[in-house]
Amino acid sequence: MGTKAVAWAGGVCYLLMTALLTGAAPRASGTVHGVGGLLAASLLAGAVRRMPLPALAVALLGSTVVVAGPPSSAHGSGTASYQGEFLAYLAVDLILGVIVANRPRRAATAAVAVSFTVQLLVIGGFAHGDALAVNGVIALLAMAASCMAGLLSRERREHAVALRAQEVAEAVTAERLRIARELHDAVAHSIGIIAIQAGVGSRVIQTQPAEAREALRAIETTSRETLSGLRRTLVSLRQADRDTTATDPLPGLADIERLTAATADAGVRVEVRLRGDRRPLPADIDLSAYRIVQEALTNVVRHAGTGRCRLTIDYGDEELSLEVVDDGRGTTVNGSGFGIVGMRERAALLHGRLSAGPRPEGGFRVAARLPLPLAASSIRVPVEAR
Repeated sequence: MGTKAVAWAGGVCYLLMTALLTGAAPRASGTVHGVGGLLAASLLAGAVRRMPLPALAVALLGSTVVVAGPPSSAHGSGTASYQGEFLAYLAVDLILGVIVANRPRRAATAAVAVSFTVQLLVIGGFAHGDALAVNGVIALLAMAASCMAGLLSRERREHAVALRAQEVAEAVTAERLRIARELHDAVAHSIGIIAIQAGVGSRVIQTQPAEAREALRAIETTSRETLSGLRRTLVSLRQADRDTTATDPLPGLADIERLTAATADAGVRVEVRLRGDRRPLPADIDLSAYRIVQEALTNVVRHAGTGRCRLTIDYGDEELSLEVVDDGRGTTVNGSGFGIVGMRERAALLHGRLSAGPRPEGGFRVAARLPLPLAASSIRVPVEAR
């Protein structure tokens, strides 16, 4: 309410200043009156920001008072008196640019039409001969330049808004894909193992109770781990804007032994080979590497039809290399599976590469290369090849 009162006060002061300017200095030149009216328009700054359309009306009125004021009686009908007074309309043009930049197009069009009509009538009534053409062209060019600046400002602002909306949409899509990958990787491997163990248990429950109990134990362990993983994912989503240090740590390559043990329980023995100097990795690389290995082993369990595979983890100086090779059927499941797609997305997000496909000698191979930052090589722990 206070700023609006200040805006109205500025408008009233502007009108008083223009009236004082034209009444107190009747013998001053037209240029002095025009520049004075233009400077007095600074009092309308608050009104332009809060109420641009009323500010335009006040500016039109004040500028017309400056042009049609006492100089006409002091200097007769000579056109030289009006060569500079039309400068007062530059304030109108500036306000017009603000309106074109910020107001709806219909209101801006109406403001341009009214302003052009008023200026044309005033210039036609108080300028004659060559001065009429010169002042008319100058007024038209000034108005066109102001409107063009307003249009450019509007387009730049609309473009910025569109870019922000696009960035928000892309961020939402990326987050949805991340959640989909986490849920797929956290559940697919465990559900595959549970399904296999449940099948084994149902076949031997009558003839081999010990093996059936072992299968049920594996199902229970895997189910608990799956629930824990889902809980981590859900808690991280709920606490996206808060501190998540209280949640369970995310899995990484340090959990490979537990992963290979669960894979062995599902009937596929994993030969693990570690190469290079093992060292701590950034959390995003560590998690993505674990998920890629997890999905590759899941595909072996579900689709390879073999009892063994080989996992190679190579800690290079500049990149982390992962390879899962089996000697099975050499095909993946047909249809709308998202496993390999998710692995490729994880590698691409880290500016890495992933290849997956049948081997010429038989079987299937998944290989990923993930670039490592320089900081990852600061701590090194020698690892013996297995």
